[in-house]
Amino acid sequence: MEINEIKKVVKMMKDNDLSEFALEEENFKLKLKRGGETVTQVVSAPQMVSAPVAAPVIPLPAAPIAAVEAPAVDDGLAEITSPMVGTFYSSPSPDTDAFSSVGMEVGEDCVVCIVEAMKVMNEIKAGVKGTIKKILVDNATPVQFGQPLFLVEEA
Repeated sequence: MEINEIKKVVKMMKDNDLSEFALEEENFKLKLKRGGETVTQVVSAPQMVSAPVAAPVIPLPAAPIAAVEAPAVDDGLAEITSPMVGTFYSSPSPDTDAFSSVGMEVGEDCVVCIVEAMKVMNEIKAGVKGTIKKILVDNATPVQFGQPLFLVEEA
């Protein structure tokens, strides 16, 4: 993880008033804690792992590669993105109404969804004033840091 990514996590923690953040991958561990305005960072060095023996490479005849089209971006619409890795939930519980829907007016402090990360339910606020034009994620699906969740036409 590069320093710019860590800075984004710190900003996300401040924006969402989170006091702790932990990320653990195979060869990397990051734990951040906020207390007042100080941030503590603990990073462990990757462990040495022996590389697996690769199978011999057999060349294949060249085939034309189809162009992959980037998803169409709706011009003029603001994105509400996920501030963390987790699971997207559109409502506080399965038997209640969704926080937001297409056509709904939202304010900057309006809660639009929940992202569960490490068994903690984090309310995600719109951060923008406008009308929700598109919901880009299905309920109870995994989301990545920075992944667009909603498209909003700003007021």
